[in-house]
Amino acid sequence: MADVEATRLEMRMWKSGDVIAWRGIFNGHLWHVQSAIVVSDSAGELVNALLPGAESLAEPSYLKGKKTARRWWSFQGGEWELAKYAWHTNRVLAITEPEKYYSIMLFWNHAKNDFLGYYVNFQLPFKRSHCGIDSLDLDIDIDIKPDLSFVWKDVEDYKAAIEHRAIALEWVDEIESAKLEVLDRIENRKYPFDGSWLDWMPDENWTPPKLPTGWDMI
Repeated sequence: MADVEATRLEMRMWKSGDVIAWRGIFNGHLWHVQSAIVVSDSAGELVNALLPGAESLAEPSYLKGKKTARRWWSFQGGEWELAKYAWHTNRVLAITEPEKYYSIMLFWNHAKNDFLGYYVNFQLPFKRSHCGIDSLDLDIDIDIKPDLSFVWKDVEDYKAAIEHRAIALEWVDEIESAKLEVLDRIENRKYPFDGSWLDWMPDENWTPPKLPTGWDMI
């Protein structure tokens, strides 16, 4: 057991029920932080749960839907403050895989336990940190209904971010490859679009998490 725990610590792997911080970092600054509960962790994937009431922070204009503003300010040398908020209404299961430029999320209405669909969030590949995982949202997304029909989201924000060099050109190449991979997974009902997580429920002892100690240390 000692060897297993040592390996887990070295790889910064997490146990089911651990509370972590999922952080978005751009130019060395935090712009988005969410507390999440680890469902499972392995070399192949990290699965987190986001529950209503989870303590979170974001740049204020992001909370108002102005997603790209924070990146333009940073690119121009500006600063921002983070505002606290609590995640609400839906519970989310987020599946992140090493080296992937996206995460795949499943949404339920928490009170009604109704499955609302999937969501693909394009982002930088996650890195493990002392308090959780770090990544960066790259604007463009896919909103997927339970029947796997879908629509693209935030395409104009994505284009604007590229134009303003907030999204690096080398990231764009990776995103274009990731798009093809994701579309193949959806079309062919490959994991996790095969329904394997549809019956998932959070542990009844879990409560809305607070951000862990050290979430603000970069």
